[in-house]
Amino acid sequence: MLVVAILAAGESRRMGLPKALLTYGGKTFAEHLVAATRHERVGLTRIVLGAQAVEIRSRLPLDPAWILENQNWQEGQLSSIQAVIRSLPPGATEGLMLCPVDHPLISSFLVAQLIQEFDSTEKQIVLPSYKRKRGHPVIFRAALYEELLAASREVGAREVVWAHPSGVAEVETDEEGVILNLNDPETLKKALGE
Repeated sequence: MLVVAILAAGESRRMGLPKALLTYGGKTFAEHLVAATRHERVGLTRIVLGAQAVEIRSRLPLDPAWILENQNWQEGQLSSIQAVIRSLPPGATEGLMLCPVDHPLISSFLVAQLIQEFDSTEKQIVLPSYKRKRGHPVIFRAALYEELLAASREVGAREVVWAHPSGVAEVETDEEGVILNLNDPETLKKALGE
């Protein structure tokens, strides 16, 4: 079983409002990522909130059991990843798929490709790449949870990726969304063709 972690705890300072509540194709970013990551191999979904958690929680029509509040959200994205790992039943999951909420433009087809690669290879980390640029979402095997818990705040989860250069499987995709970080109004308008 895999767990999906939708990382939406940040302050969204540049965007001006919570990214989890921005809309794409009639759904909020958070809802879109939940829909895109629905897969028979996904048994748990965690939506990690921090800044403005009360407002986001009240406006997201999602299962309240999926929402995890990161009290240390000011410490950055790694703290949200660590909160998810600590919330998991020991030994219950094979891997963790990380979906930053500011990378919502991914498809269920891509997610299925990543999971297929995870299941068919021994690689520790599976991630998409677009025109040779690595993107999101990233799947980490459960064997790396301890390393993620011990990673430095300054570098974050990339520290674990860099520590396993031969343990990374890249899935080539033509979905530019894997590298699009929608964290300000201008980038969002451009990405949505407005």
